[in-house]
Amino acid sequence: MAKHASSPSRRFLKLAGMTASIASKSVANSIRNLTADEEQKNAARSQLFQDIGLQIADTLGEMKGAVMKVGQIASQYKDIFPPEVAKAIAKLQRQAPAMPFAAIQQQVEKELGKPLNQIFSSFETEPFAAASIGQVHRAVLPNGQAVVVKVQYPGVDQACESDLKQVRLALRLMGVLKIDKRLQDQLFQEIQDSLSAELNYEIEAQNLEVFKIFHEKLDDQIIIPTVYKDYSSRRVLTLSLEQGDSIETASTWSVETRNQIGRRLIRALGQEMFFLKRFHCDPHPGNFAFREDGSVIIYDYGSVKTLSPEIIQHFKALVNAARQEDIAQVEDLLVELHSIAEKQKFPTELYTQWIEILLRPLSTHYDFAENSSHHDGMRLVKKSLKYWDVFKPSPDTLMVNRTISGHYWNLIHLKVHDNLNDLFEELVPNY
Repeated sequence: MAKHASSPSRRFLKLAGMTASIASKSVANSIRNLTADEEQKNAARSQLFQDIGLQIADTLGEMKGAVMKVGQIASQYKDIFPPEVAKAIAKLQRQAPAMPFAAIQQQVEKELGKPLNQIFSSFETEPFAAASIGQVHRAVLPNGQAVVVKVQYPGVDQACESDLKQVRLALRLMGVLKIDKRLQDQLFQEIQDSLSAELNYEIEAQNLEVFKIFHEKLDDQIIIPTVYKDYSSRRVLTLSLEQGDSIETASTWSVETRNQIGRRLIRALGQEMFFLKRFHCDPHPGNFAFREDGSVIIYDYGSVKTLSPEIIQHFKALVNAARQEDIAQVEDLLVELHSIAEKQKFPTELYTQWIEILLRPLSTHYDFAENSSHHDGMRLVKKSLKYWDVFKPSPDTLMVNRTISGHYWNLIHLKVHDNLNDLFEELVPNY
């Protein structure tokens, strides 16, 4: 596995060393604070969490597999970490260091059963993308078709289960998770399920084919890569090369084009959730590319969440109850979605304010660049904090919330300035 991979024992020792180091820092900080005033304690705590965050990011960033993936996923749940830790591990979302080509070549040849030069007419040795569990290379098939080849790192699947246990232990011992054990169980089960699916490229290939057929019938400007099955396996996935520009580039285009792209992103997500009942749930900007004709290319269907018809109905009913400001019905539906611990504890006036803030981007002429909902929401959080334990994250809603939130930020990056109410009505009719 070359220098990037290591045995389970070495991986364990690296994680254990990180945990021990941070534990000693925490103890030293506690001793120093024995005679400190409140201001000094807060400053020391903030510095400690910054140090912890950097150490987590550096350690996990060096390691392929589950540990880095856990860091990436955790960084998307920023509210479970102190802000100093969340900021530091956010860098794990960026591109990972690549694995030496010799290991990649060996993996492709092992999976596809032939020498590399007999499988592809050309294969670039330098990857153009590297992530936590695999990397992507450009290649050309014998028939001249330009493709990308996603190759899973050798041995990464065997390391995942033990990695997850060690990372969870490390995070718990460090005391940096702001959530109770029950929610930790839910979160790590979600991560485990997500990893299991992502590690099987045959599942991703099936997802790609299903979503491609689904979107082609509805909108030919949603572009999903074609799977080449003869050049794919459980650990190698060969796809048509579909090129577009990044979200940063797209954000410089005309407001008409940006609005068209924003609408296409939201419509595609809504159609997946409410009609297909399964959806692409990794809204990281790197999983999308854009063209100036308004087309959207969607990559990476390794992370897909399936929703039951009951959950879908609950979500639709919740949206409509919120529109009508029927707080009693809203609470009944939050109970059905396992998202609330107790009814009639959160003040009605706060419910009303939150409903206005959450619906504003989809029901009014909204400037995402100005981002008024987010700013108003941050202010409202302060008023709501003492009631916050009324709500509880639910396995039914965790991925939905994460995905919707991710696309909200994608529209902010695109600087969409539009009234999406007609689209909202199309996806969730107000009955």
